[in-house]
Amino acid sequence: MTFRTSLIFSRKHTCNRAFGRRQADEDYFMAQISLTLPDGNSRVYSPGITAKEVAEDISSSLGKKAISATLNGEHWDLQWPIKSDSAIAIHTMKDQSQGEELVRHDLAHIMARAVQELWPDVKVTIGPVIKNGWYYDFDRSEPFTPEDLGAIEKRMKDIINLRDPVRTEVWTREDAIQFYKDNDEPYKVELIETIPGNEPIRMYWHGDWQDLCRGPHLQHTGQVPSDAFKLMSVAGAYWRGDSDKAMLQRIYGVAFRNREDLRAHLNFLEEAAKRDHRKLGREMKLFHFEEVAPGSVFWHPSGWRLFQTLISYMRRRQETAGYVEVNTPDIMDRALWETSGHWFNYMENMFLAQTHDDRDYALKPMNCPGHMMIYNENLRSYRDLPMKISEFGKVHRYEPSGALHGLLRVRSFTQDDAHIYCTPEQLTDECLKVNELILSIYKDFGFEDVHIKLSTRPENRIGSDESWDLSEEALKTALDRAGMSYTIFEGEGAFYGPKLEYVLRDAIGRDWQCGTLQVDYNLPERFDSTFVSASGEKLAPIMLHRALFGSLERFIGILIEEHAGKLPFWLAPRQVVVASIVTDANDYSLEVVEKLSEAGIRAEPDLRNEKINYKVREHSVSKVPVILAIGMKEVEDKTVSMRRLGSKQSDVLSVDDVVLSLLIEAKAPDQQ
Repeated sequence: MTFRTSLIFSRKHTCNRAFGRRQADEDYFMAQISLTLPDGNSRVYSPGITAKEVAEDISSSLGKKAISATLNGEHWDLQWPIKSDSAIAIHTMKDQSQGEELVRHDLAHIMARAVQELWPDVKVTIGPVIKNGWYYDFDRSEPFTPEDLGAIEKRMKDIINLRDPVRTEVWTREDAIQFYKDNDEPYKVELIETIPGNEPIRMYWHGDWQDLCRGPHLQHTGQVPSDAFKLMSVAGAYWRGDSDKAMLQRIYGVAFRNREDLRAHLNFLEEAAKRDHRKLGREMKLFHFEEVAPGSVFWHPSGWRLFQTLISYMRRRQETAGYVEVNTPDIMDRALWETSGHWFNYMENMFLAQTHDDRDYALKPMNCPGHMMIYNENLRSYRDLPMKISEFGKVHRYEPSGALHGLLRVRSFTQDDAHIYCTPEQLTDECLKVNELILSIYKDFGFEDVHIKLSTRPENRIGSDESWDLSEEALKTALDRAGMSYTIFEGEGAFYGPKLEYVLRDAIGRDWQCGTLQVDYNLPERFDSTFVSASGEKLAPIMLHRALFGSLERFIGILIEEHAGKLPFWLAPRQVVVASIVTDANDYSLEVVEKLSEAGIRAEPDLRNEKINYKVREHSVSKVPVILAIGMKEVEDKTVSMRRLGSKQSDVLSVDDVVLSLLIEAKAPDQQ
C-alpha cells in the first residue's frame, strides 16, 4: 500500500470513528427526554425518571421538601415515571392548592384504613376530595356514633405517626378485579368496571392497607399534619347516588396544611352556624317549611313584612330608573314554552301539568315568555325603545330534594325580574345603566365587595354564532367602559344568551351569587317580535334579561346571615317593642306605641304580666332592634327607657326624642 493510499485509509478510519461518536451522541439524545422547568431552563434525563428524582437532581433540599409535581398541567405523583418531553414544576407544602389537595386525599385513605382496622368487616367504596376536606363512604351494618368518630381520629393519628411509605403500582384490569373479589370488596369491583379501558388501574398502599385510586399521593403518611384535620359528621348516602342501591354511611372531614388554618376554618364554621338563616328565621318567627310543599316558603307576618319592605324599596328604585311594572300568569300552555325553547332545553327543571282536555301546561320557571306576550300585544316604534318591563313574578323550578337549603335553594321563589327591549344602538348604554343600578342597590345594603362573572355560550344553546358574538361583545364592552374587572367563565351562559353574574362577599368572607344581566337576540326572533325603525323597516329588538336581588327569598336569606339577624332598622320587620314593667304602666305604653306608629315606625306593645328581664331576653332573641321599657317613673316623667339590641345600657329619653331619632333610621337609603 502506498503512502498516499495509507493516508487515505487513515483519514477514512478517523472519520468513521468520529461519525460513530456523533451517531452515538445523536442516538443518546434521541433516547433522552427534555424536562422544562418553570424558569424556562431544561434538563435532559432518561425516560422513566420520576419527579422525585428530578427534585433531588435540582437540589437535595428540594428532594426532601417535594410532595408532588405538575406535568404538562396535570398533577403528578412523585413516584410516577416520566416518559416524554414535558413541562414540569415541583411542589412543596408551601404550594397551597397542591398541598391541601394531597393532605385531604391522603387523609381519605388514612381514614378508610383506620375504619377497617377498627372494624374489619366494613366495606370501603370511594373517598374524594371536596372543598375544605374530603369524605369517604362506608358500608357498615351499625351506624357510626360520635364516639366512633373520636376513635377513628385517634387511629388516624396513630397511622400518621407510623410514617408508612406510600407505594403505587399499575395493574391489569383482570388482576385488579380478581384482587378485590378475593378480598370481598364488591364496590371496588364495580368501580373498576366503570373505568374507561384506556385509563390505568392504579393501586396504592401504605403499610399493608391498599386502595384503588388515580392519585397522586404524598410519599409517606408522616407528611400529613396530624393536628390539622377533624372529622365533622356522618350522613347517609346512596351508593353512586342511586336510591335503588345500598344506603352507605358518609363520614366528612376537614383538613388543611397546618393547625392555624384548621382553627380558622372551625371558627368560621362556628360563626356561620350562628348566622344560619334557618335557625334565625325560626327565632325571629319569619318563616318555616313543610314537607307538603318542599322548597316552598310559608311566610309568617314578620317575614312577609320584611319581604314587602324589600319589594317596596325595589319598586321605588325601578320606577325612578324608568321601569313599568306588569304581572303575568303563573301557568301557561306548552306551545308558549316550545316557542321560547324552554320545553326542549329546560324541561327537567319545569313543573308540568296536563288538564282533562289533554292540554299540556307548565308552571312558569321564568317570566321572560310572558313579557314577550306583553311586548307583542302592540306595534312598537323605535321611539318606544328602550322599553323596560318589570315584574315581581313567582317562578317554579324543580330542584332535587337533596339540593334544597332553606331560603337559599328553593323550588318556588319570587324574582325582581325585568326585561329591557332596545335597539342595537342602545344596547351598550342599557347594559351600563343596569350595571350602575345593581351596584348602587348592593351598596344600599352594605355590599361593596362585588365580583362580576361573565358566562359565555354553552354547548347546548339556541341562536346563531353571530348573535352570540354580538351579545358577548356587548357585555364585555359595557364592563370595560365602566372600568369593572370581571372573570370569564367559558360555557356557563344560559341556553339563550351570555350573562353577567354579580357575586357578593358577606361579612365573614362567603360569596353569594345574586343579580344577573343577560343579552338575548334569540327570544325576540323566536317570538317574531319587532319594532319599526326610523327608516320604516321592521326589525327585531334586542332583549336584556335582568334581576337585581335575583331571588327575593335567597336575598333575604343572605341578608339574615350577613347581619346575623340584626337587620338594619329600616329593614327590621319588628322595629320597636314597648314593654311595660308594671301593669299600671300599660295605658302609657299604648300611648307610646300609637305615637310611634303614627310617625311610621313599626311598634308593638308587650303588656304581658312577665318580668322585664324576661321580655328583654325574648325580644333580643327575636332580634328586635329597640326595646322601650316603661315603669311608673317613666309614666310620671313622660319618658321611656330605650335599650338597643346588643347593648347592656339603657338611655332615658322623651318620646319625642325617640321618635325623632328612630324616624331617621326608619327611612330606606333611597329615601334619605
